[in-house]
Amino acid sequence: QLVESGGGLVQPGGSLRLSCGASGFTLDGYVIAWFRQAPGKEREGVSCISSSGGDTNYADFAEGRFTISRDNAKNAVYLQMSSLKPEDTAVYYCVAVNYCTETMGVVSTGPMSFGSWGQGTQVTVSS
Repeated sequence: QLVESGGGLVQPGGSLRLSCGASGFTLDGYVIAWFRQAPGKEREGVSCISSSGGDTNYADFAEGRFTISRDNAKNAVYLQMSSLKPEDTAVYYCVAVNYCTETMGVVSTGPMSFGSWGQGTQVTVSS
């Protein structure tokens, strides 16, 4: 499974950069997706990036505020989040998936390429 980091407590309007890494294997060649799950809500797709980094997709709530990127040399995928809102409070997860699409502002993915859901990283947006 992949390992998420970079979460924390931030004030509304602030920024955070989440990182997704792997130990013992390379992320190169995999589509990577970020999901989030808020208390009492279903897990939802946030963003995803192709193996080359050339194609990205965003949920409508992330478009214009979040940026996904990857550095295959560092074996990492990032989610830069800005203009954060209290409703962005959630546990954020990254996973490798077979494919990822965006339709009408909703990010959907295929099955996981490997592993299972990790522990995620908590993002709390509050004043």
